[in-house]
Amino acid sequence: MTSPAPSKFSKFLAARLSPDGEFGLYLTAGVALLLAAAWIFGAIAEAVMGAAQITVIDVQISQWFNAHAVAWLTGVMVVVTHAHSVAGIVALTALLALYFYRKQARFWLLTLLVAMPGVMVLNVLLKYLFVRARPSFETPILDLQLSSYSFPSGHTATATVLYGLLGAYLVCRTPKWGARAAIALGAALMVALVALSRIYLGAHYPSDVLAAMAESCGWLAVCMTASSHLRRRLDAANHQGGLS
Repeated sequence: MTSPAPSKFSKFLAARLSPDGEFGLYLTAGVALLLAAAWIFGAIAEAVMGAAQITVIDVQISQWFNAHAVAWLTGVMVVVTHAHSVAGIVALTALLALYFYRKQARFWLLTLLVAMPGVMVLNVLLKYLFVRARPSFETPILDLQLSSYSFPSGHTATATVLYGLLGAYLVCRTPKWGARAAIALGAALMVALVALSRIYLGAHYPSDVLAAMAESCGWLAVCMTASSHLRRRLDAANHQGGLS
């Protein structure tokens, strides 16, 4: 007795979940991450612009950090936030680009060179779209004198792309699942540390950094999916050329 032929939907689903092919699992995962990130960002933005409960929590958390600041922790947060300023993130990006170049990881290098400038431009556009004012305090921890808008956080956005891309590269080259989990956790903690420094120093509200993480995850999904698709197309073309 022969089994029934698979339906068109079954074939389509199997192709989308296959790790092989140009439009397989990698593209499916990238699109899924993009949609999830866009939904999260949209939900946060809608709540912030609508002055929902999240804005009250934002103020409460920011005021708590401002009231409980201690000198040694302030010093640590200043170092972290300065290391991920525009100048700092450019230097870190250059170091990572050099690392990818020496490892001959050309598609990772291409992704980095597109993703980092792209997220900076995207973040500026979003700031001027939402025009949210920075947190204000009677006695600020530092006189930051920031002239740009608050939503979303630029420091957090660029850190998410930088450490997310580095983490993804290392995970792809690490066979053991325990080591992969440790790498992913380390990347997440670095992003969280940068985000915390912005909240602690009074530069951003918590919703600003959460939105920045979602924004950057979506953008990184676009860049990595496009790079993976390009690599697979070139590999397929080279393979066909070798057979001809």
